[in-house]
Amino acid sequence: MGRQKRLVFDGWIAGLGTTSGTRIVVGRWPRSPFGAFGDVMIEDAAGHRRLLAPRPEIAEFIAATYTFDSVEIAHFGVTAARREWAITAGPLHLAFELGRRAPLGYLLRAVPPPLARRPAWAAAIDRPARWLMPGVSTRGTAGNDRREWYGAQDLRPISAAVAWLDGVDLGSLAKVDPPVRFGFGSVPAEPALVRVTTTVGPGT
Repeated sequence: MGRQKRLVFDGWIAGLGTTSGTRIVVGRWPRSPFGAFGDVMIEDAAGHRRLLAPRPEIAEFIAATYTFDSVEIAHFGVTAARREWAITAGPLHLAFELGRRAPLGYLLRAVPPPLARRPAWAAAIDRPARWLMPGVSTRGTAGNDRREWYGAQDLRPISAAVAWLDGVDLGSLAKVDPPVRFGFGSVPAEPALVRVTTTVGPGT
């Protein structure tokens, strides 16, 4: 992957918390420079950050873009329906239900997709995004000379979830609190599934 090339990942990000204190961020990317794949980022109540990625080259790229305490190679499987998603990723088993789209979701859907995917648009809406959803940023860098831009195109609330990690029940659905610390910003505090185009490029 050349340093001067911008790489585009098109798909979904789901972020949710659990009453055990573990927060989970799932990425599902049907279109990416690596082909279709999914990954999971986990932070537990003690602050341990864990990456589950399906192949070594994907794990290497993500770990060079974000920050983790441990990285594991794990098969990713997902069943995605209109209202329900079920995900397996090595030691993680997660299922969640989607609620009705809120006004912000309709507003994001109204933005023309070609505009929503442009890094310049993500940069322009960074300040409003921070105001509407504290902790969320649409542009920034986690270090390692890479910048990112997030172009959201839809948002659906997650209304219920069940999750097991390493055979342990993580409890019921909760806010993403405290915010996750993988990169420069967190996912929304309220559990949600976001349709997003992520652009990763050089840090200059």
